Amino acid sequence: QVQVVESGGGLVQAGGSLRLSCVVSGRTFSTVVMGWFRQTPGKEREFVATISRRGGSTSYGDSVKGRFAISRDNAKSTVYLQMNSLKPEDTAVYLCAASGRANLDTVAGSYDYWGRGTQVTVSS
Repeated sequence: QVQVVESGGGLVQAGGSLRLSCVVSGRTFSTVVMGWFRQTPGKEREFVATISRRGGSTSYGDSVKGRFAISRDNAKSTVYLQMNSLKPEDTAVYLCAASGRANLDTVAGSYDYWGRGTQVTVSS
């Protein structure tokens, strides 16, 4: 059984930084593309970032480009999301997801396994 568990959320002031982590178990980590999404009440799940199996390719949502960075450590079965210059509009539940497909994907429906999410709150 594949498990995806996020951590690292919290409360931070605008302009601050947070680093989210996500650990995957139950599947060889290097065989999955990883993604981060975020969701707020009443809105659709928003793509944040994705990274290829070996970490050589990444893609970001327009609202986070230049501020967020995704990375992975296959030896630790962990993907990270470094979030800098945070804004109040970044407040959301951040969800980590794994896809067995070969290519990067920005569509939530393409991901097979999901964590429960970690809350990030940015105060103004």
